[in-house]
Amino acid sequence: MLDRSSQSPTHIPTDALSEVLQDFRLSGVNYGRCELRHPWSIAFPQQQLLRFHFVSEGPCWVHTEAQGWQELRDGDLVLLPQGVEHRLASKPDVVGDSLKSCHVTKLGGNVCEVVQQGTGATSTLFCGSMALGANALNPLIALMPPIIRGCDVAGNDPIVGPLLAAMTAEASQPQIGSATVLSRMADVLVARLIRCWVNCSGASTSGWLAAIRDPHIGRALAAMHRDPGHDWTLETLAGVAGQSRSIFAERFSAILGEGAARYLARLRMQLARELLGQNMSVAEVASQLGYESEASFARAFKRITSVSPGVVRRTISGRTDMEFGL
Repeated sequence: MLDRSSQSPTHIPTDALSEVLQDFRLSGVNYGRCELRHPWSIAFPQQQLLRFHFVSEGPCWVHTEAQGWQELRDGDLVLLPQGVEHRLASKPDVVGDSLKSCHVTKLGGNVCEVVQQGTGATSTLFCGSMALGANALNPLIALMPPIIRGCDVAGNDPIVGPLLAAMTAEASQPQIGSATVLSRMADVLVARLIRCWVNCSGASTSGWLAAIRDPHIGRALAAMHRDPGHDWTLETLAGVAGQSRSIFAERFSAILGEGAARYLARLRMQLARELLGQNMSVAEVASQLGYESEASFARAFKRITSVSPGVVRRTISGRTDMEFGL
């Protein structure tokens, strides 16, 4: 497929989804513990990061274009995998943007406390944004609905309920280090919610979900996502899958609608766009993705994306991270 110095692939477990989820917790994660007095309303613009909101104590409503207003109960959590535009409010009829009147305190690291004073009922929330990385979860995230409520999938995972209860206790009685504890629990909770959704999303016979569930193709797919710069060939991928080259190639194309070489090339260019946006040079990206030269990488990038890597780097390198997930 693409040339790279020889390197043995990492061990691939039998659970391909768990392998993909290993990269779930990445840098760029931001959290905010919020204490807001009614009436309040906060708008969240569209962003590339996954968002979640956990309600320790209400009142709290969430609005999305897809589902309108939904009331959230104490101990409830909503996950917005694609970071779609939405609004949280103490009541649906509250307008404006209360964030401008909030006092924001940095608690250290990537956690902030957001407080709005007042005399109304107190809402205690824990909100976060997570950077997931194109090479690991983007194909999965793209398939998910715009909003998922934790209570809707909690019955499919015996750990979700106790985790929500533990987060409620931690958020309602904050102590030294509570924000850090909450952030760690949130990582685990969101990962389990994603897994619950995958397990309950039906038995499609084609597409990315079907591929990651397939006992053979799933192992090869996870290997490519975990190490996209490795010198993968049909032979090595078929070996990971435990199949002959011909059977693997036929099965891969049947499930995903394209050959393994094409899929891997698109995956690498997806990751390349992300790395270029992090101010990494074209030469550094080429090396990290296994290309022998900057020129060969540039040709492959333009062939697949129709633009040069230099243009992409100049266009997206100026983007900034969202502040404390709000």
